Amino acid sequence: MPLFATTNCADPQAVYGQLRERWGEVAPVELEPGIHGWLIMGHHELCQVVRNERLFSRDPNNWRLFAEGAVPADSGLGPMMFPRDNAYFADGEEHRRLRAPVDDGLAALDEHRMSRFVRATCANLIDELSGRGEADLVSDYAAVVPMLTVAGLFGIGVEEGHRLRAAVIALVSSAADSQAPAQDIERILTGAIAARRAEPMDDLTTAFLRHANLHTDYEVQQAMVMTISAAYEATMSWIAQTLRLMLADHRFGGRLRGGRLGLDDALDEVLWRDPPVTNMPARYALVDCELAGMPIQRGDALVLGLAAANADSRVHTDDPWLEVGNRSHLAWSAGPHACPAQRAGRMITQIAVDTALHRLHGVTLAIPADEIELMPSPWTRCPASLPVSFTPSGPAGEPAARRWR
Repeated sequence: MPLFATTNCADPQAVYGQLRERWGEVAPVELEPGIHGWLIMGHHELCQVVRNERLFSRDPNNWRLFAEGAVPADSGLGPMMFPRDNAYFADGEEHRRLRAPVDDGLAALDEHRMSRFVRATCANLIDELSGRGEADLVSDYAAVVPMLTVAGLFGIGVEEGHRLRAAVIALVSSAADSQAPAQDIERILTGAIAARRAEPMDDLTTAFLRHANLHTDYEVQQAMVMTISAAYEATMSWIAQTLRLMLADHRFGGRLRGGRLGLDDALDEVLWRDPPVTNMPARYALVDCELAGMPIQRGDALVLGLAAANADSRVHTDDPWLEVGNRSHLAWSAGPHACPAQRAGRMITQIAVDTALHRLHGVTLAIPADEIELMPSPWTRCPASLPVSFTPSGPAGEPAARRWR
């Protein structure tokens, strides 16, 4: 089965059920035509893999098909599965060395100041939309908020943030023509690094420059690329998925008119049912082994089925009484490579969704919920667009956020 079939479908749980019925908790899948790997759907099995670096590597240089040249240089898998010099693609001590600046930088952020910055950014974007009476809450909003926010945390201004977003989209969407956007990203980040060397500030660029674990400007730049790219993709998807749920599902939409379920409930349901990353690439077997009864060969690629693992009946049920306090979802993965920005991501998403729903008066979907199209990706089920209509109004928001100050 193509991996794409688990994301570009109306009912992914039915697809997981078919795979489980035939193969169990680990199933062979086609990553793209002629390129095969394994999809890990079991919660226990996925945790086994991500917590054992001695058997399963994050470094794509251990991917047999890649090492043999069987994966074309222009493969669509490239942006997510080809090696780069940052913590995302490293193991062991090297991973811990490159990951520490990200963990330390995020831990040192002033959350109150960050909250004000995110609110101002969201309010400014909504003010720009409010007089139109209609908008696409993906392209006009969910896809913009994360990049402007994360760019701001690095001391990158709004104008450069928009350029950075365009370059990241181009880089991720097409491995065949990645040189130009990669150069644009390098130019923007190199400029930010030079500016912070000349004038240090209380931002992540300065924190990375000062961190003892990053030895060169290139390592600083790669840490910035990893943080910005990961935060952008995941947060955009979480915002879009939550907006879709709040607007389309009567259990949540009713909250705007006094219903019983609110924003925090919606945020958690998305993490369980449609997490920001549906399928996360990848781990690569370092030895021949067996996983859930399936023969894994050295060099095989294993894709982490985060959404499938969340639906594993061994850890998650549909009984609301049994689910009280259940935080065992794998939306952030687990092990050494678990997402380091869970608190920041939730803050950004919560503020973004709340701002849109309360400042766009009378906002409703402009199309039936079952006509919402998904982005064509094997990695996520993010809506491609969320057309909405609302009562037009004049701007009345906070001043635009220009810098992370």
